[in-house]
Amino acid sequence: MVSQSIQSTWEQRLFALAQDALCFSSEKVRPLAEMEKTQALRIANRVCETITARNSRSFYLATSLLPREKRTAMRSLYAFCRTADNLADDNIQQPEIQLRQLRQDIRGRRQNAADAVLTAWADISQCYQIPVCYAEQLLDGVESDLVERRYHTFEDLSVYCYNVASTVGLMSMYITGFLSQKAVPYAIKLGVALQLTNILRDVGEDWSIGRLYLPVEELRAFGLDEEDIAAKALDERWREFMRFQIARARRLYAEALPGIALLHPDGRFAVAAAATLYQGILDDIERHDYDVFSRRAYVNRGLKLKALLRAFGYTQMIRLHMLEDQDYDYYYQEKKYGL
Repeated sequence: MVSQSIQSTWEQRLFALAQDALCFSSEKVRPLAEMEKTQALRIANRVCETITARNSRSFYLATSLLPREKRTAMRSLYAFCRTADNLADDNIQQPEIQLRQLRQDIRGRRQNAADAVLTAWADISQCYQIPVCYAEQLLDGVESDLVERRYHTFEDLSVYCYNVASTVGLMSMYITGFLSQKAVPYAIKLGVALQLTNILRDVGEDWSIGRLYLPVEELRAFGLDEEDIAAKALDERWREFMRFQIARARRLYAEALPGIALLHPDGRFAVAAAATLYQGILDDIERHDYDVFSRRAYVNRGLKLKALLRAFGYTQMIRLHMLEDQDYDYYYQEKKYGL
């Protein structure tokens, strides 16, 4: 039975991709605290923490709300995803060969002391039984950046968003812990919402390197084309287009939030915080008259604090409505619950 949270054709398509990638283990996963702490792994974890802090202050802040072991694992996952994403940069030599090698590395799950990020990935993928197919779908998204420069419809774009963002959320669930597969559609929607936020924030930056992630058909529907993007046209057509895109992203955030209740209690605040912090980027775009060409939208310290308070209030509301949490047995793999 298809989840009630899946409402449209593109959502069904993404859900099918997630189902195809499911490789659940029949055994409970050993927590990271029980894993042997080698010197190489300790070094690898420090490297991944540095990568996370340098590249995403919002994600670094959100993951600081997790217990230590999960925080370390989540930042290792971020570092792996960031390393993969960097292979699509224009200054990378022979990116196809490097992506092919990375696919071989993650499938083998080899600890490579010479590569800190792969060492950390091997540890968390084994410890939390993260389906390697999700990581391979992430690499599919990275590879598409080497050839795809335009997306004609939102459905086309949604597949890209799934590959580069929803897969990260799905892998993250194995670290936070989740109650049932019912969490999957919510994670997919949250990933699409987060990636749409990135896309709207980075229009100008992406255009400067020859990329446009806005659906071409929707640009045309608002009377816009690539010449308008190149001219940085901040007119009413652009404002209406951005209002439409922001409204869609906010709708996806709202539809994804109920899935937080299906996560392990000690991971809910971090996920709610990440979602709330990213929505603040949309607010900032609006405050600056939808100018995403001459500035990069961000959330200042005061607004981050307000976002964290809203996220905390939301998770407290969940807790009050789920007083039976202590009776739940949160697994890192499939349980008896069906979709």
